[in-house]
Amino acid sequence: MKSKFDATEESRQEDHDLVRKFMQGDVNAIERLITKHKNRVFTYILLVVKDHDLAEDIFQETFIKVIRSLRKGKYEEKGIFISWVIRIAHNQVIDHFRKENKQRTISNDATEQDLFNSPELADENIEDRLVQDQIAKDVRRLINQLPEDQQQVVLLRHYGGLSFKEIARETGVSINTALGRMRYALINLRKIVKATKITLTPM
Repeated sequence: MKSKFDATEESRQEDHDLVRKFMQGDVNAIERLITKHKNRVFTYILLVVKDHDLAEDIFQETFIKVIRSLRKGKYEEKGIFISWVIRIAHNQVIDHFRKENKQRTISNDATEQDLFNSPELADENIEDRLVQDQIAKDVRRLINQLPEDQQQVVLLRHYGGLSFKEIARETGVSINTALGRMRYALINLRKIVKATKITLTPM
């Protein structure tokens, strides 16, 4: 009987093999990768955007980006494929909301109605969106400064919505190790925030 560690290693090796096959021209390989990870990636996107149709669109955009990135050789073999895909999905979500915010910024000259007096486009609401977007970017930069193993746990937990049991299975470690990595990640993030004096909450 295979242990969870063996199963995780086998799954990770399968991902790497499929990536290599795709890079060698096997189109079916990417279809197998998408099928294998669809539920987890789509669930993450849906939890963030809370709209099924929008989640479908972003899911498609995510794997278009995955395919393009693979062809450009941007995937590192030492990484975990699912965490890499979730990171791309997260960036696609951020890009979507950034574009949406830009589209909502309409000049008063474009209409006789004073749109900026409406509740949806009130100054404080626009400011809140911009602040939240900046916070998200600051947090992402902070996470990028963590050691790779700590980055993986943070991304899988807070962006991928995985339980620590699932994280342990995905990364091939014990639950205690996964919990330890999260603990050290939070400690390191606090140190980085203190050192850089970044404010992560609206004043």
